[in-house]
Amino acid sequence: MFNLDPGTLGEIILRTVSVYFVLLFGLRIAGKRELGQMTAFDLVVILIISNAVQNAMVGPDVSLTGGITAALTLLVVNRIVNLIAQRVPWLRQEITGSPSLLVHEGALVEENLKREGVTPDEVMQALREHGVDDLQQIKAAVLEVDGTISVISSDATSGRTRRRLRGRKPMG
Repeated sequence: MFNLDPGTLGEIILRTVSVYFVLLFGLRIAGKRELGQMTAFDLVVILIISNAVQNAMVGPDVSLTGGITAALTLLVVNRIVNLIAQRVPWLRQEITGSPSLLVHEGALVEENLKREGVTPDEVMQALREHGVDDLQQIKAAVLEVDGTISVISSDATSGRTRRRLRGRKPMG
C-alpha cells in the first residue's frame, strides 16, 4: 500500500497514523451521543474494531517491536493532534464538536433532538435522573460534546449537574 518493505518500522508508523485518522473521523461522525454511551453492543464493536485495525497497522509484523511501534505511534500522534487542536480553534471545533441545546425554557428543541438522534423519552429519562419529572421545571438541558447531558433547573441558582445519556440505541 505504501510501497515500503513489509514489516519495516516506517510502514508500521504510516499504517498506524492512517488508521488513527480514519478512526478519529469515524468516531467524530458517530456523534456525541454514541461516544457518551457504552452499551454491551458498543463494547463488542470497539473490541472488534481494535482487532480489525491491528493487522492494518502492523501488517505482517506481529513482533513485539511492531506492536510497541504501533502503540507508541498512536500515543505520539494523539498527543500531537491534541496540541495542535489546542492552538487551532477551528480544528478543535471539528474534532470535538459543540454542545447542543436539547431543552430551552421548558420546551424541547426538536431540531437539535433530531440532529443528535435523541428522543424525547431519552431526554425525559435524563431529567428524571436529575430528579426532575416535569419539563417545565427545566431552564436548559444540553447534550455536551462528551455525550453527557447537563441540566439546569428553573430554580437553580448556579452550577449544573451532569449525567450520562442513557437509552436504547438502534443497533445499526
